[in-house]
Amino acid sequence: MSSLTDIKVGTVVKVNGDPFLVTKNQFMRKDAGKPVMRTKLKNLKTGNTLDKTFLAGESFEFADIERRKCQYLYKDSSEANFMDNESFEQFSLPLAGIEDLMEFLKEDTEVHVTFYEGAPIGVQPPIKITLEITETTPGVKGDTATGGTKQATVETGAVILVPLFIKEGDKVLINTETGEYVSRITD
Repeated sequence: MSSLTDIKVGTVVKVNGDPFLVTKNQFMRKDAGKPVMRTKLKNLKTGNTLDKTFLAGESFEFADIERRKCQYLYKDSSEANFMDNESFEQFSLPLAGIEDLMEFLKEDTEVHVTFYEGAPIGVQPPIKITLEITETTPGVKGDTATGGTKQATVETGAVILVPLFIKEGDKVLINTETGEYVSRITD
């Protein structure tokens, strides 16, 4: 039987048949009462969050999830298509749940896909990715050292803020979690 202390940040528990990632936990013991574990959970299928308190002695089970390295192939109007790097099996995920993650992915990018009960449910792109600037306004001479920013479009179509010295054709490193410019890549 699992105990409350097994519920840690990063573990995945089943709640009503769905996998939930523990994002926060706090162990509490009231004066003479039973200990409890207060948690904040994120549904790995829908992305919704849930506050749940587990009581001592309450039964719960951990979800059987698996993360695999996969390759992003392409997307169409409603789905993103991937290939498992080991089995070469191709599968797709609906864009509705992963649109924000896809804005920095270009074809052939390696990603981690989360599987629950054998079915893909989520994608984790690389934390940092290199993309080429396809459109931006030219910097004005003398403005390159002021620390200002301007908008730029990268090869995937995403729009980011970059320093004024960045020009079309430059390659930049982008943090995919925040969508922010990290640095210019020089060859």
